[in-house]
Amino acid sequence: MRVSESPPVHLTYCLNVHPGESWAENLDAIKKHARKVRDKISGSRTYGLGLRVSARAAQTLGDAGELEAFRDFLARENLYAFTINGFPYGRFHDDPVKEDVYRPDWRSEDRLRYTIQLADLLADILPAGCPGSISTVPCSFKPWITSKEDRHCMVRNLVACAQRLWQLSQNRGVDISLGLEPEPCCYLESTDEFLRFYEDELLLHGLPILKNSRGISAGSAESALRNHLGLCLDTCHLALQFEELELSTRKVLEAGIRITKVQISAALEVENRPRQRDALRPFAEPVYLHQVKRENPGGLPDSWTDLPEALRELHGQDDDRRIRVHFHVPLFWEGAAELGTTAPGLTPEFFSMLRRGDCSHLEIETYTFDVLPAALKDGDVVASIVKEHEWVLERLTG
Repeated sequence: MRVSESPPVHLTYCLNVHPGESWAENLDAIKKHARKVRDKISGSRTYGLGLRVSARAAQTLGDAGELEAFRDFLARENLYAFTINGFPYGRFHDDPVKEDVYRPDWRSEDRLRYTIQLADLLADILPAGCPGSISTVPCSFKPWITSKEDRHCMVRNLVACAQRLWQLSQNRGVDISLGLEPEPCCYLESTDEFLRFYEDELLLHGLPILKNSRGISAGSAESALRNHLGLCLDTCHLALQFEELELSTRKVLEAGIRITKVQISAALEVENRPRQRDALRPFAEPVYLHQVKRENPGGLPDSWTDLPEALRELHGQDDDRRIRVHFHVPLFWEGAAELGTTAPGLTPEFFSMLRRGDCSHLEIETYTFDVLPAALKDGDVVASIVKEHEWVLERLTG
């Protein structure tokens, strides 16, 4: 939905909260759930969708008949689509996902082809004059990148994707950007790592590739890269790095890099004490990777790849430092006796920056509803999503 016309700001929720890998399942989720959210939140205003389209679903939606039927459905239902979560390539619910969510990574031609396919689909359904965005993996899972060739391969594929997005802008007049989404334990974890990668890899090694590409002038190459390849800022992920969101946002914008989308989300937070750590055990579920970070005032946060590992190693290591867990919790949840949330880090100053239009795409992303402990669920999934919209809108428009 358009929260603001000038500057234009769009708000949605990510449909990855709803299980389903096929396009038929995705469309069914829109009909059963997203339309109810639309009715409760947007009133007579057109409601924007944050699509999640797997590689399997993209193949189906790429059929001209399916795409035309979806365009007709959007028009008929007072809906539009402006962003796609292109992070999970394959299955994302029910079975264990863990680090497989990063496969294929940006070393792979499969990742490049999939992302270009999403861009082509989005170009066909974007409303006139509305920019589009796609979020993607932060290059790779950090332990998988072991050589210079690994890094150069990721750069080549990302530059090839930026070139395709530039071609779409030139040939069809659509503005679509790809956002790398830093995440704990990945090749890009923090804002500073993202900025170093952009300067030291994309601009230093990738820009010459783009300048030598057919059909794009040397003078247009850097603007093409900066316009079409940027940052997806996930507030849960950056909170795990103990970053201040306003500072991180300013750093990226001052570097002349586009923030393609802000995913508004919150993580678990506790003190490193026995009762608080015990309260985390119900969150050690088998589907998703729940990276853990412990505050380290002297440097980078201490890090564990998954919650069970962190709980084992932290046993008996009590201190006053905060622990944050990559488990997306509802934005409106205010915590419990032993459990806290990073939602207070979504400050009035940060929402003021969003109102200013520093990024025009805002997406609520609490995909963990199906694995949340019962105590954190407030009604069914639609009721929870509506409450999150209300929580955001109160701060965004207040």
